[in-house]
Amino acid sequence: MPSVAPARPRILVVDDDPDLRASLDDALTQSGFDVSTAGDGVGLHAALAEAPHALVLLDLRLKDEHGLALARGLRERHPTLPIIMISGSSDEMDRVLLLELAADDFLVKPFSPRELLAHVRAVLRRTQPAGAAPAPREPAAQLQFGDWTLDLRERELRSADGSACALTPAEFRLLEAFVSQPGKVWTRDQLLEHTRSLETEVFDRSVDVLILRVRRKIEPNPKHPRYICTERGLGYVFAAPVTHGHERTT
Repeated sequence: MPSVAPARPRILVVDDDPDLRASLDDALTQSGFDVSTAGDGVGLHAALAEAPHALVLLDLRLKDEHGLALARGLRERHPTLPIIMISGSSDEMDRVLLLELAADDFLVKPFSPRELLAHVRAVLRRTQPAGAAPAPREPAAQLQFGDWTLDLRERELRSADGSACALTPAEFRLLEAFVSQPGKVWTRDQLLEHTRSLETEVFDRSVDVLILRVRRKIEPNPKHPRYICTERGLGYVFAAPVTHGHERTT
């Protein structure tokens, strides 16, 4: 039988500026991506219903809609779909807000095609499973702590009753880092390497925002965490025992 070429990642570009949509479409298509475009929320949802997408590029300021509201709706409906927000603001608080509420990454206008592609590829590297998973990771496909199970193969967090807890790609990567090495003290820079693009400007508060979001989802009392604990002056540590299969990792 003839071999079948792997499908190219499909990117959905959502912007109400037709010129910007066209330029993003051209840059992504010329770099080997399949591209869908939409000018508003209706077009966004229609495109997602028509075909699966690997990533959404979404402008924060649409003509009659707010991109952040659309992103939050996307996060609820498609919790594992990566979202890169496009914003005209370079304010740090805006970036923190985007990361806290919905986005996996952001681009500040104006940006070059090279910068666009660097961000898209970095987010896809972080969020898409590798073509061939390393064999040593197979026994630890499911990591258990407290009443939670982190499934590395399915990229899913499940509670004791089997129900899934929605995690953004960045939240999953953060929790995966902690649970894979309980007892290790992680600095902010180390966590940024696991959750953020190396091409993106680094700022420590984005890690703190992710920690807060994950704590709210897994901790019985986020104000007094028993899983992700702060090591003052050093960073963070996953303080609970973790098991995979029938063996305890710490």
